[in-house]
Amino acid sequence: MHGTGAEGRRAARGRSDLAVVTAWWRGLGGDGFLVLPPPTRGRYTQSDGHEDAAELAAVRGLSAPVSFAYWHWQSHRRSFDRSGALTGELLLHWGGDHAAVAAGLGEGPAGFRITDNGPGGAFGLDRVTGRDGAGLPDPADPDGVRQFLDALDEPADRSAVSFRYRPLSPAQAAWLHERLRGPLDLSAATRFAVSLERRDGLAPDETERLLRAWRAEYEGRPAEWGAWKELLHALLRHGFEEAWEVVAELGARAAPVLRRVPSERGLAVVRETALAGDRSAVHAWLTLHRALREPDAVRAAAALAAELEAHGAPEESLRGLHEALVGAVTADWRRETGADHRAGLSWSALTVVRLSTDERLPRALRVLAADAARDRVELVREEALRPGGGAFAGTDDVLAAVDRYEAARDGLLSGTGPDLTAYEGALGDVWHRYRTLTDADARWLRERVADPGTGLQGLGFCLELLLAHGLAGASEVEALLPRRMKDLTKKYRTTYTEWRHPLVTLTCLALDLDHPAAGRLVSWWNGARPVWKDELRLLTHLGAPDEAKAAELWDFVTSPAHDVGQLMTWVLVRARLDGEHPLLVADRLIGVPGIPPHKLQQVLVGVADPAQPLWHYSVDDRSRGWWQRALEVAEHPGLSPEARAIGLRTARAHSLVRRPDQVKPAPTGAEREAALAWIDRHADG
Repeated sequence: MHGTGAEGRRAARGRSDLAVVTAWWRGLGGDGFLVLPPPTRGRYTQSDGHEDAAELAAVRGLSAPVSFAYWHWQSHRRSFDRSGALTGELLLHWGGDHAAVAAGLGEGPAGFRITDNGPGGAFGLDRVTGRDGAGLPDPADPDGVRQFLDALDEPADRSAVSFRYRPLSPAQAAWLHERLRGPLDLSAATRFAVSLERRDGLAPDETERLLRAWRAEYEGRPAEWGAWKELLHALLRHGFEEAWEVVAELGARAAPVLRRVPSERGLAVVRETALAGDRSAVHAWLTLHRALREPDAVRAAAALAAELEAHGAPEESLRGLHEALVGAVTADWRRETGADHRAGLSWSALTVVRLSTDERLPRALRVLAADAARDRVELVREEALRPGGGAFAGTDDVLAAVDRYEAARDGLLSGTGPDLTAYEGALGDVWHRYRTLTDADARWLRERVADPGTGLQGLGFCLELLLAHGLAGASEVEALLPRRMKDLTKKYRTTYTEWRHPLVTLTCLALDLDHPAAGRLVSWWNGARPVWKDELRLLTHLGAPDEAKAAELWDFVTSPAHDVGQLMTWVLVRARLDGEHPLLVADRLIGVPGIPPHKLQQVLVGVADPAQPLWHYSVDDRSRGWWQRALEVAEHPGLSPEARAIGLRTARAHSLVRRPDQVKPAPTGAEREAALAWIDRHADG
């Protein structure tokens, strides 16, 4: 349907949608508003877009602040097909002043419209389409149909554990059912089936026809069809015996659907899957256990934890149970009180504080709760002390729960650490905790490095911390070589993290120790294969640095080559060779030809603490660590006014000042007030 519509539009205009949008885009800009060129694969994320904007502003000699707009490659691929036809809304990201960007973008090119989603969202560009008197699109208009279905499929509450959708009008329901009549094209039917079943709307005969078509077209690969979850839900809801054949074929992927249609048979399936070590199935297990066995969330979780322990399930499963328990308690409270998402966040924080000392739970679950409460307990205290108790109004034991947590915290958390298998951003959010290490922290990190089950991400995290703090030694080298070389030599991107590829860190350690393995590691880096390592090789020069290594790094950082940490490495190498603080080295680079100002900003703030450099490839304005380092640079008496100004600009642009809801972990009101007061004191800087 999309192809036919796109071909018709192209034939009528003689130009593709992409050509029309690009021509309009290139005519924008001026008056303090900068538009970046259409993206290539090098601008893959929003962070890439902000870095490109800083680079372009520097090239054009524009002083900060600059308002700008762009789109990135991921959005481009989602929105345009290979022929340049628009197949979905194009998200236009931005920076600077929202009003200036909105004015600069205007209404969009002819035949298109711009949607302003406010200061907290991206702008959307899409085609102008029409509706009839009942608000229904022409079935032959692919853009109108897509927009209509997108609106239907927008959840009424995205904060709920299971999304809820607005009910259909009789006209909307009839229109959707009409699309499923006649000869069935499964691909064309997908979105219509999804929109119906999200409201329990698929009829038994429609369900049966879709099942036959699905089995015929996706035999052996059922999860590749976009509506399989909704169809399985309809099969379970209507009591089709074939549903259990589908469940068996899908395996663990069926668990989230089974939790929505409680049955003894479904409970048995998700229990078996969870005990086999599938973390996601634990959520469904707790939901079904509560629906069919024990409604109290804490008692249910304690029973499941006992089963997990008895079956030797991995730690991952227990972490999944903890998440499921906190989510269940919070969801119960929101249903009972009608509280909104923001209040739910406060209740979730109170929940982990309470669970950490709930003796009905096994110690392992209480430890996980105590870890989750570590960065949230002050938020709970602050909320409880608001006039009227804030979100906790009518709840009497909040401050007592905080006191119990603080009394038990050290005993619960000593010798523990974060989930090393979590996504990189979650680990980055706790990086600031490790600017100093306790003896218990160091023991835990060494144990994780020595554990053959620790993956590349975990190794990178732990080894970087040990090396940065001068606590890594020969035992770490010998723990990883030669047993881990097979997986250590695999590609592992660290684009968004503060730690390097673990083999980079290991090589630096071996070189510093003059370990017998150092030569073999250097030879591997110098080899022709694998190609992915070439961009990281120079980062190993921080190990046992010398003037030749410094010169090779300098040649790279003053070239047009893409920097993935080489400038940071050169600054740290030069500081080691000259015996001075790396901040002073970075300061002298300000204004040096060939050194990109935006990259130097990242490096200058990142080396504020040479015992733990921040390796993130751009300034992370959500991070507590970057905020603290920016202040240290801005207030450093030994730096030039230009360097201190960089620290000040970085602080002013930080989310703690501009968008505190994006800071991870979330700041308290007192932290926010202190940040604003600091900015006010430096208003003339």
